[in-house]
Parts: sequence; structure tokens; C-alpha cells
Amino acid sequence: MSDEIDWIARAGKRARGKRPDYFDDFATDRLMSIVVALVAEVSALRQRLDTVERLLDAKGVLGRDEIERYEPDREAGYERGVETKAYIARVMRGVQQAMEAMDAPDKPVDDVIRELRDM
Repeated sequence: MSDEIDWIARAGKRARGKRPDYFDDFATDRLMSIVVALVAEVSALRQRLDTVERLLDAKGVLGRDEIERYEPDREAGYERGVETKAYIARVMRGVQQAMEAMDAPDKPVDDVIRELRDM
């Protein structure tokens, strides 16, 4: 599994260049980024799920009614939790980076303290 992408770590990386702004309101831009990310995720998920269900049903391996009745065990629950965290990290990437940018001072705190003492 070392070939898998660490989406949680990747979500925190900054893209090169300036982030494009499409709306006058910063919050609207961030919200639109989240919505677009969710649309892409749901679209890909629906296509993959449809493929799996059709293949299983066509081969007589598993009917769609069995999928509806499935209850995950502890290990499946854990794996789903990890996947959910990675998913949320991808969706919330823009908001996370905006929050980090607001918290990140231009200068180290020690430099600011020294400047204030010297005044």
C-alpha cells in the first residue's frame, strides 16, 4: 500500500501561483471551491459505484439488495473513517489554506516582540 497517495498530506500543500478569484467576496470563492470539489468527488464516486454494482450483478456474485443490507465490521469501519478524513481534507483544502494564511504572520513572533521592545 506504499503506492497509495496520502491525500491528507497533499491537501495541505500549496499550489504554485496565485489562486484565482471568481467572485468579489472571498467567502463565496471558498464556498464555490468546496462545492466544485464535492461535485467532482460525488461524480467519480457514482460512476465507480455504478460500475461495481453492474459487474457484480451481471456475474451473479452480488445483488443490489445485498448491498443495501450490508453492515460493515470494525475493520471496515476504521478504513472508512480514514477514507472520510482524506475526503474531507480534499474538499476543505481551500478553506484550510485560507485559515493557515490568516494565522501565519509575515515575521516570526520573536522578531515582532523584539521590534515592540525597541519602540
